[in-house]
Amino acid sequence: MLTAAVSFALTAAGLAVAGLRARRRRLRSATRWLAVALLPAGLYLTGLFPVARTIGGELADWATKLVFDPRVWTGIVLLAVSAGLLVATRWAGRRGAVTDGGTRPAATGPGPARPALSGTPGAAQAPKPAKDAKPAGPAKKGKSDDGLGDFADIEEILRRRGI
Repeated sequence: MLTAAVSFALTAAGLAVAGLRARRRRLRSATRWLAVALLPAGLYLTGLFPVARTIGGELADWATKLVFDPRVWTGIVLLAVSAGLLVATRWAGRRGAVTDGGTRPAATGPGPARPALSGTPGAAQAPKPAKDAKPAGPAKKGKSDDGLGDFADIEEILRRRGI
């Protein structure tokens, strides 16, 4: 009974504020106040206040157990260890230090091409040149300097790859 009285009192107060806002020609604010004012009556009429009370009670019981029950602390420690192991294996996998239980490394050869950390998104990292590959010579000096010097490097890379 008290819940109904409080709910409808809050709704009435909200409707009064919405009416004052509408009278001052602040229609957007009046509409917001009307929407908020209808919430307590709607929650009461649908029976959601007892549900909220039950959920609040269960959360309070869980919080009490969290503080005083050693079994809950054991569960928290197990969750933390699990998360730590997942993060550690992910980090070690990126560093290439994960082994296959024996002495040989898990990855035999270069991994898949990954996007570069800097530069344009989606650009793959260039593989290292082979030991017998000739280093790229200096850019040709016969061309005029038209501000396209950066593109000469890209052109040389593309030419080396046969593109």
